[in-house]
Amino acid sequence: MSQDKISATIFIREKTLLPANVTLESEPFLPGWRSVKNLDGRELGRQIEKAKWNYFYLAGAMKATVFGRESHATLRRAVQRVLAKKQRQGFNSLEITKIISKRFLGVPYLTISAHSRHVQEGMYLAPAEDFRRRDASDLTAPIATIVFGSVEKVHQE
Repeated sequence: MSQDKISATIFIREKTLLPANVTLESEPFLPGWRSVKNLDGRELGRQIEKAKWNYFYLAGAMKATVFGRESHATLRRAVQRVLAKKQRQGFNSLEITKIISKRFLGVPYLTISAHSRHVQEGMYLAPAEDFRRRDASDLTAPIATIVFGSVEKVHQE
């Protein structure tokens, strides 16, 4: 017999920029990723939108299946597989939308379904590498601007 379980677990990449008024309780789940404990996808989205930021939900579910009983270790392996597929997309959040535990010829397995999510300040969707945290050295570097087809360097003061 199969069990369908809906789980709104959110994973956020470490060092993801968030609005100042959004506080997350999280714990390490996999290297570079944290599991959000105090908010589900809807509530996190509401808080981010209150701060005039965007929390994108990307269509197209990603699925992963792993052998093993329903346990934390099995879930970790399944999420690892989804993140390996997702890593090429460059988005900074993941929402587990469905967890299905089944058996085939007596062998237990777990299938998860997940969607990419992305937190950013701007309204146009851009991958995470476009919104890296800048350190102080980036702020003093000259900024290149395009003026009528030519490139000029403008120094910040």
